[in-house]
Amino acid sequence: MERVDTPRDSKEPFRFTWGTLALLVLFTVLTVIVLFPFYAITLASLKPAKELLRYGLNVRWDIELMSFSNYGYLFTGQTNYLIWFRNSAWITILQSVLTLFVSACVGYGFAMYEFKLKSLFFTCVLIIMMVPMEIIMLPLYQQIVGMRLIDTVWGVVLPFVAMPLPIFFFRQFLSGLPKDLLDAGRVDGCNEYGIFARIVMPLMAPSFAAMGIFIGMSSWNGFLWPLIVWRTDTKFTLPIGLNTLLSPYGNNYDVLIAGSVFAIVPIVILFFCFQKYFIAGMTAGSVKG
Repeated sequence: MERVDTPRDSKEPFRFTWGTLALLVLFTVLTVIVLFPFYAITLASLKPAKELLRYGLNVRWDIELMSFSNYGYLFTGQTNYLIWFRNSAWITILQSVLTLFVSACVGYGFAMYEFKLKSLFFTCVLIIMMVPMEIIMLPLYQQIVGMRLIDTVWGVVLPFVAMPLPIFFFRQFLSGLPKDLLDAGRVDGCNEYGIFARIVMPLMAPSFAAMGIFIGMSSWNGFLWPLIVWRTDTKFTLPIGLNTLLSPYGNNYDVLIAGSVFAIVPIVILFFCFQKYFIAGMTAGSVKG
């Protein structure tokens, strides 16, 4: 019998085209445009306030004027920066965990179960998603005052535990999962809570990462609602605390910029740690089978 040799798998060589060059140039330009403000603000954080007031934000290198004294002022206890940083981290973690769990449960119910007025309730979610925060801020504030949650962590966190956008996102993600998974879990003896915890939640890891980055960034950068709720300066988050550095008695732009630069670091680390899951969660929507 004649032996037939099967060709080995080999990667096709990279072919250079003008389209590839155009894309490379385009993305390089976009990268420079995106990173230029971070470069400018990082450089400004090393300069004294007089230099910033005289020339504004610029990319001039002056080694004699540049130092880390602004960062030293932040971390030596002369401001409450570390307290604000801790408050922001705690609220961001609490907000992200609670919002992800509650929104995932609601999205799971919309995607996997049939019940009365389901379409009406989901339509309400979509309508709320289109309502600006400024419209509901006053009644929401009155509700928080009535619940005696002013100047508390729960006053900041609870109003956004069930956000319409994560609910919609999880519902769309879970709609792509086969409902046979639920039947298989019931056959194996799992109750409804066990099916969600043991079968569905592990499959939602990419969507959790994607929404976790979005919710974490929103909570970390939150300014208006925490400003309304907080009353004590030691409970301020980073955006509110940094805003207090600007006052009629003095404008500490150098310290403000240094604190803003350091405040970006956790968000950058969060994104790079979950970048793979973030992309998978944003592109997932169906299951082959």
